[in-house]
Amino acid sequence: MKNNRTVKYEKFRQLHSRSKTFVLPNAWDAGSAAIYQQSGFEAIGTTSAGMAVSLGYPDGENLPFDKLLEALRSIVNAVDVPISADIEAGYGKSVQEVRENVRQIISTGVVGINLEDGTGNPDAPIYDLSLQCEKIAAIKELCDSLKMPLFVNARTDLFWLNIGNPEERLIIAINRCKAYQEAGADSIFVPGLKNTDAINILRQEISIPINLLIDAETPSLQMLSEIGIERVSTGSAPFRATVTFLKRVSEDIIKRGDFQQIADGVISYHELAK
Repeated sequence: MKNNRTVKYEKFRQLHSRSKTFVLPNAWDAGSAAIYQQSGFEAIGTTSAGMAVSLGYPDGENLPFDKLLEALRSIVNAVDVPISADIEAGYGKSVQEVRENVRQIISTGVVGINLEDGTGNPDAPIYDLSLQCEKIAAIKELCDSLKMPLFVNARTDLFWLNIGNPEERLIIAINRCKAYQEAGADSIFVPGLKNTDAINILRQEISIPINLLIDAETPSLQMLSEIGIERVSTGSAPFRATVTFLKRVSEDIIKRGDFQQIADGVISYHELAK
């Protein structure tokens, strides 16, 4: 009989085989995850930026790893839908470090991860391709040995960080994506890619699911579905929108003594406390 985690994993995988692009919202805590589930989302991702900032740390693997694990457990336990975790670059420089960290990530109950190739080092902003492929392969080998499937969304930050010559960026990104696919990735993630023609080319070159990041310039869900893009993520946008609203409320109170924004149209205490 399948355990609950396996059921969630299979449901998450199936979401990537639908004819329409599905939206994966990114939570930063148990409360935001619960709201996403109540709103009807069938799976939830996490936002490293939102989780880190909400706990008092800057993004970029500055959130202590034990706190990351604790936060992931609280999110997994708060909802019934599959959870995919943004683990940035895996909190380790070596293949072995990343492998052991993923072992602990799996124990939280998540069924998927994002693994990025950005280093956070401006002098060498992206990991060596062969090293990144070794990390992906090691993670998949670990999952096989544990008999704990994990959906690996391999992310390349070439567009996100504007790395290299813009005219060559797409070609290099495609080569990386193909290598990640061969290493065992279940899908590839190219945040920062927004041009419709470039998205079409990427789709033609990659045979596994593609994940994009929402942006004001991102093509519509209908167009992405027609192209054949399986998934889009909200990233830190909902968290930033929430912080923006809080800032506006604070300014209204401090500067104008106005409580209108928190009096009208917001969820009531009794609804929140259900």
